[in-house]
Order: sequence, then structure tokens, then C-alpha cells
Amino acid sequence: MELFEFETLVRDAVNDVDLRPEEIPAIDLYVDQITSLTSDKLMQGSPRFRDRVLTKTMINNYSKDGLISPIKGKKYSKNHIMQMLLVYSLKNTLSIGEINRILQTVYAQPDYTPEMLEDTYSRFLDIKELERKNTWSGFCDFLEKTELDLSNDTDYLTLILSLASASSYLKSVTQALLEAKYPEINPEKEQQEREEQKKQRKESKKESKKEKKEAKESKKDAIGAKEQA
Repeated sequence: MELFEFETLVRDAVNDVDLRPEEIPAIDLYVDQITSLTSDKLMQGSPRFRDRVLTKTMINNYSKDGLISPIKGKKYSKNHIMQMLLVYSLKNTLSIGEINRILQTVYAQPDYTPEMLEDTYSRFLDIKELERKNTWSGFCDFLEKTELDLSNDTDYLTLILSLASASSYLKSVTQALLEAKYPEINPEKEQQEREEQKKQRKESKKESKKEKKEAKESKKDAIGAKEQA
């Protein structure tokens, strides 16, 4: 693989698009409006992220697991939506139980306010954007230090193994930081929640495929109706 091809691949791999606080309506929204809002935002990024939508099932599970504040009626506030997005960002690295430990501790703080959550979320997105911009330069430094040749099959495999190892280390550090600040309350329950999270991920993927199929069929029907008219 040529260096320019690798650069294109790397930049695309981190080209997701986040919904910023100022883009979230101040009015309360129904679940369908939230999934539509987040899905439209994903469409602005790399195609590889477009199947990672926030689904109705996921939102219902977040509510059921106590990961977002209780709602009144069937609508969610801007603060609820940011809570969902924080959970969504953490769930690929941490279990539902671990996320719950963090958020419940934060929400229980005497000085906690919705404004604090919005500030945290905004700062997180700013840092994430910086990480996106620095990813390629970081890879260039890494390739220079390791002297890996991307055109060599053995070096290419070595690179994949090294990145997988780095990802594992970062996850381990994340969990170590979590354990140092947010002690485990019920190990057995958290293990059960980890298993439940795996199940929920499978269900979310099925739900996402179903929603995509329904949207595609709806669009097809609309086009057919228009042609007949």
C-alpha cells in the first residue's frame, strides 16, 4: 500500500461527525425526532459510521438502565439528548454498568447542573476534533520510529497487531482510571450487565438494519407514487 493510500484510509477511519450542543433543539423531542437528528448528522461523515446510528431500542435501554434522567411524558429534553450521546460515546469501550457508575456519581454531586454536562460534552468534542486532526501526524511519527514498510506484507500485519495492542492498552488505562475514581459496587451485577450489553448490541444492529430497510422501502414507495401521479 502506498503512503497516500494509507493516509486516505486513516483519515476516513476517524471521519465521524458529532452533534454539538448548539445543534440540539432547545425544545423537547420525541424518540423518532432524536434518531432522525442523529442519523442525519452521521450522514455527513464517513460511510463506515453510518450504520452506527442511535436507535429507539438503544434510547429505551438507556432509560431503562438509568443512564439518563427520568423523563416526563414521551419527550426528551436537550439535556437528555446530551446524556444519550455521552453514553453512546462510552459504550464501545465500557460496559453499561461501568458507564452507570460514572454518570450516577456525577449526577449525584451537590453542585451538578445541566450546564455542567453541556460544558463537559462541548470540551469533549473539542478534544475529539483535535484527536482527529492529529491522528495522521501521529501515524507518520509511529511509522518513522518503527520503520515499518506498508508495502511489505509482514510489516503491514505487524502494524495491525501493534494498533490492536495500543487499542487494548488504552481501554485498560480507561478502566483503571474509572476504577480509581468510581469504585465497583456490585461485581456480579456488572458482569450480568456486560452480558446484557452484548445482547443489546446485537439487538441494536438488528433494529438498525430494520429501520434502514423500512426507510428504503418507504422512499421506494414514495418514488413509485410520484411516478404514477
